[in-house]
Amino acid sequence: MILQLIHVKKMKYILFKVMLIFGSSVFAFEHTKALRELKTLAEKGDLNAQIELANAYRQGIGVSQDYKKAVKWFTLAAQQGDAKAQYNLGVMHSFGLGVVPDYEPAVKWYTLAAQQGNALAQYNLARLYYLGHGVSENMIYSHLWAKQASSNGFVMGQKLTELLNELMNAAQIEEANLLGRECLKKKFKDC
Repeated sequence: MILQLIHVKKMKYILFKVMLIFGSSVFAFEHTKALRELKTLAEKGDLNAQIELANAYRQGIGVSQDYKKAVKWFTLAAQQGDAKAQYNLGVMHSFGLGVVPDYEPAVKWYTLAAQQGNALAQYNLARLYYLGHGVSENMIYSHLWAKQASSNGFVMGQKLTELLNELMNAAQIEEANLLGRECLKKKFKDC
């Protein structure tokens, strides 16, 4: 283990020296080449490459930050059923990052990710139902998704569930719990 650390440190030092001697143009060339290869894979439908490109453009890592390009690549990955890409598209539509802010497509993408167990999407979907953004205000569905987010380990889901328990009557809470059990049996399809 110690020898591996020494080896890694030596390699980093050598790379640093090479960059000092030859300048950053070597690194820039390799980076550009890698980016081209990643884009080629993404264009061929490689899910991981699409997600990598989307994240790079969203965060401006190795490329200029470009939310529109991030939306493009997240959309392609989301259409392949990737829950994280679907969640990210929900966020981008909610906040107008690379698209016109619109809660309706956000609900669509959050729902697809939530059905696959993405706790953040479940929580955001619960909030949209609570606030009536992109959907009709519905505390039953808000409770269902908040409770699901909570059961998937997202603490804010528990906080929202507690708030809803204070605002809802016993019959509404029971309806939400019953709906939650039914949806769980169906693996959240058509919920």
